Amino acid sequence: MNAYVMYLGPWIVVLVALGLIVLPQAARILREYERGVIFRWGKLRGAKGPGLIFLIPFIDRMVRMDLRVVTIDVPKQEVMTRDNVPATVDAVVYFRVVDPESAVVKVENFLKASSLIAQTTLRKVLGQSELDELLAHREKINVQLQEIIDRQTAPWGVKVSTVEVRDVVLPDGMKRAMAKQAEAERERRAKVVNAEGEFQAAEKMVQAAAMMAEQPISLQLRFLQTMVEISSEHNTTSFIPLPSELFRPFIQKS
Repeated sequence: MNAYVMYLGPWIVVLVALGLIVLPQAARILREYERGVIFRWGKLRGAKGPGLIFLIPFIDRMVRMDLRVVTIDVPKQEVMTRDNVPATVDAVVYFRVVDPESAVVKVENFLKASSLIAQTTLRKVLGQSELDELLAHREKINVQLQEIIDRQTAPWGVKVSTVEVRDVVLPDGMKRAMAKQAEAERERRAKVVNAEGEFQAAEKMVQAAAMMAEQPISLQLRFLQTMVEISSEHNTTSFIPLPSELFRPFIQKS
């Protein structure tokens, strides 16, 4: 019995050693947000996970794919708008992998490829937009960028959820020109408002003149009211009212 145990002892040690070497190669644990794309003899076997999965050691190869949302910071790009205004813009892209198999098989590096697509699309779309549209309708441009980038990355199993143009930097000369334009616009609006006020005042004066022509006594009452207002403001001024009938013979004679 002792001889039998002594005979099996080295084999048990070898089996335990092989188990310690093979088991880590065969068993893999994937988190909830991870998937494992399996290749067997170089052929795609599909995506597995999450949880515990087993591989055939030295035959199967697994590529881990993260399904969480990834953020790409698009570097600043020098663009020329459609109305020939230079600008420097940067953006941020949010996307995630929805098809792990395509992200591994159909593109070498989906992160780098998506980043380059985002840069190219950003320059292209902003080059077709005017400066006023870029500044005032940024949400529309964000939606357009998201649709174009998502359409190009869809074959790679990548879903673009959001694209945001963060900052638009203009040359100092253009900023000064825009400030002058805004100032001129405000002056134009002020002149229009002033002209409208003058028009309304003139219209009211015409209505008042027509009313005074129908009732001549109203003109005299207005004259007396004006005298009272001036006397209250300037105490040193004195008025001696005279009836207009005194001057009527001279006016008729002339």
